[in-house]
Amino acid sequence: MEEKKVWKVNGFVVILLILLLLGWVIYSAFFRLNLGVVFLGIIGAFVLSAGLRIVQPNQAVVLTFFGKYVGSLREAGFWYSIPFTVGRKVSLRVRNFNSEKLKVNDVEGNPIEIAAVLVIKVVDSAKAVFDVEDYEKFVEIQSETALRHVATKYPYDDFSGDGNSLRGNTEEVAAELAAELQARLAIAGVEVIEARLTHLAYATEIASAMLQRQQATAIIAARQKIVEGAVGMAQMAIEQLLQDGIVELDPERKAAIINNLLVAIVSDRAAQPVLNASSLY
Repeated sequence: MEEKKVWKVNGFVVILLILLLLGWVIYSAFFRLNLGVVFLGIIGAFVLSAGLRIVQPNQAVVLTFFGKYVGSLREAGFWYSIPFTVGRKVSLRVRNFNSEKLKVNDVEGNPIEIAAVLVIKVVDSAKAVFDVEDYEKFVEIQSETALRHVATKYPYDDFSGDGNSLRGNTEEVAAELAAELQARLAIAGVEVIEARLTHLAYATEIASAMLQRQQATAIIAARQKIVEGAVGMAQMAIEQLLQDGIVELDPERKAAIINNLLVAIVSDRAAQPVLNASSLY
């Protein structure tokens, strides 16, 4: 089923015709006493009035004539179309849909909580009415299914830093979610404008353990940076002392200076200076 335009004319022109026809009916009834003309005039006015439709802005009216789809009215205004049709109104406005918080397992099997917000609109009124039972309920169920599917393809967090994760690659995850939703909702004539994650967290039963893991990973990463910096600073200090000729350093003294510098820089406490005066005696 695909949306198509239906034949229509300005409704105010038809209202004028109905008024003229009713005037002729009244004239024929009281002045000419022609019952046949009166009967035909009443029937004509009834037929004309049966095709009048009011369409609001950003709204479509899907028309069926004795069970057959004849077209849709999308332009706002007062229109006259095929009489004796049944019209069903469909909103074409952009709307937000907030999914419920879902509890799913990520690709590593960790239980997580996830939710998303969708920005959608109906672009094909015929599909929204005839191809699915209830397009709003259809959007709700399919968004939950797509969100679960995308969540199970990624880990919550990638501690190695080599791959994508739900927490570290929100833009990529949102783009994949929007693409999958568009493929699922196209049958209902719905366009997905945007999809964003609104909630992402570990499930309650593992939240504390995962927090400790994150903290340990952060500490290890920080220590690695500190060690890299300390080694560079020790190397720079030795090279500067040798270049300026301040002191002659044998391998044993180099090792002692490097050891002292590394301890002072890497330690998480302030270094306590020790004055060695043994060489004075």
